[in-house]
Amino acid sequence: MTAAKTNIAFELLLLLALATLWGASYTFIKLGVETIPPVTLIAARTLLAGAILLAVIGWRGLSLPRDTATLGRFLFQACLNSVFPFTLIAWAERTIDAGVAVILNSTTPIFAFLLTALITRHEPVTARKFVGVIAGLTGISLIIGLEAFRGIGDQLVPQLAVVLATICYAGAAIFGKSFKGLDPIIPAAGSLLAGAVLLVPASLIVDRPWTLSPSPQSLIALVCLSAFSTALAFVIYFRLIHTLGSVGTTAQAYIRVPIGVAIGVLFLGETLPTTAWIGLCGVIAGVAAMTVPARKRAAAAAAKV
Repeated sequence: MTAAKTNIAFELLLLLALATLWGASYTFIKLGVETIPPVTLIAARTLLAGAILLAVIGWRGLSLPRDTATLGRFLFQACLNSVFPFTLIAWAERTIDAGVAVILNSTTPIFAFLLTALITRHEPVTARKFVGVIAGLTGISLIIGLEAFRGIGDQLVPQLAVVLATICYAGAAIFGKSFKGLDPIIPAAGSLLAGAVLLVPASLIVDRPWTLSPSPQSLIALVCLSAFSTALAFVIYFRLIHTLGSVGTTAQAYIRVPIGVAIGVLFLGETLPTTAWIGLCGVIAGVAAMTVPARKRAAAAAAKV
């Protein structure tokens, strides 16, 4: 029982780490697109992150699968988890605030929950998970402050782009379970490199990157985005899909929001709404409702064996 509790605690710590890495990505993207076009920024992001993971795979003595079926799954996962959502968010952040993108993107668990309930049904759809969705969104509203939503609708097209990216992420969390049995670094590297195969030619045609003059700030943001918010984050992501489930893993979207606010407070001098602490309780309750119960059932089942 102690080991089970320890495992749950460790997985939730990884969930927090993933939320932190992806929460910071919105700031990195905002800084990057100041002088680097979205397609080129994301092409470089996937290529650098994939190359980092490929080097780690070689260092560990592993290798990427080369069969057609797995390569096809890598390509499909890339479309859902990087090519389309990364590019859509980067494009949107040229005209909308990073905070609005975080708010809209935090709805990933809702779409994962709905896709699971209506289509795949690969995980139990419980009332507790539904309550978790409601509690998490309520917490986000309190943390950000309801006034943050006033601008929604003013820039409809980029906001819809972020929503579309969010639906892609939900689908990726569900499809990612098909990589069960592989070391988490394998689908992470495979999908990123597959994404680069699609995006690099697009960058060469659309942006002609050799003609660009990116600022040092944008280049630093790109490196941080690639190494930490992509390479490291994807390894954690694919692990959590198999330990917490697709809906549980997307619950990190709730934690991402208060982390994004905290980054603004520490580095940009922003202030938290007075309701932030109450909202944080809602976020924690939402995450717990969608993750801990499933692990408890697994631990109970293991105890009976």
